[in-house]
Amino acid sequence: MNLEEYFARTGYKGSLEKQDLETLTNIFQHHIRAVPFENLSIHCGEKITLELEQVYNKIVGRKRGGWCMENNQLLGWVLKHLGYDTSFLGAYVFNPHQNAYATIMTHLLVKVVIEGRAYIVDGGFGVSYQMWQPMELVSGKDQPQAPGIFRFTEKNAIWYLEKMRRKQYIPNQNFSNSDLLEKKECRKVYMFSLEPRTVEDFRFQCTYLQTSPDSLFTKKSICTLQTTNGFRALIGWTLTETTYNYKENLDLVEFTTLEDEEVEKTLKEKFSITLDTKLVPINVKGFYTI
Repeated sequence: MNLEEYFARTGYKGSLEKQDLETLTNIFQHHIRAVPFENLSIHCGEKITLELEQVYNKIVGRKRGGWCMENNQLLGWVLKHLGYDTSFLGAYVFNPHQNAYATIMTHLLVKVVIEGRAYIVDGGFGVSYQMWQPMELVSGKDQPQAPGIFRFTEKNAIWYLEKMRRKQYIPNQNFSNSDLLEKKECRKVYMFSLEPRTVEDFRFQCTYLQTSPDSLFTKKSICTLQTTNGFRALIGWTLTETTYNYKENLDLVEFTTLEDEEVEKTLKEKFSITLDTKLVPINVKGFYTI
């Protein structure tokens, strides 16, 4: 495990001398544009583990992606090695179909403190709810980014993240009512406290999410990657390519349905992923929106 190989994986070639916000943002953006948020291992007969060395070998060595417990654990390791003041937090993800936050803490976040100011760095959410810049941990302040306007609010020591999106233009009207499309313009994302967590706090969740029939991740095969102007996502056999601010206050959302034989080719061409074992795509209706 070494930083040079990690930065070769993400394509970052900038300075590493200053532990400032500008460097952090640059490193972070290279990560989310090179390393997909994906759960394909579950649908390839592979086991997802939380051992840092195995996470590193998967993402850096095998050029795969991972979910939050992999992406953010690796990102936290990189930032700590560079000298940043980092810690892990745990979040409860909002389920729009149940209109409630999860009762299990399943989302791992990175908190970074720079010159007395705290920031949330989350490289493991994917689709349109993936932040593109570290978010300052302040309550009630709109923080506009390319994906939309993010905002934290704090109440009784619990922090809430929400995102406001633009209107959407969907050329393929067959998908205008797709269950993958988020219908609300303002969406709750997750809630969390500032209690420091360790990877050990996520052992049960890691097993549960990849084995339980109630888990989103067993119901859908997901691979998403941020681009320079939006994101792309392959969920089951549905490829989505979103361009942010395609026109003023309008995002372009393009859908394509793939045949079985096109899935692995698309993973290679659109996400730079080559799988070692056969993927069995799945997309149970509901549970997930972009």
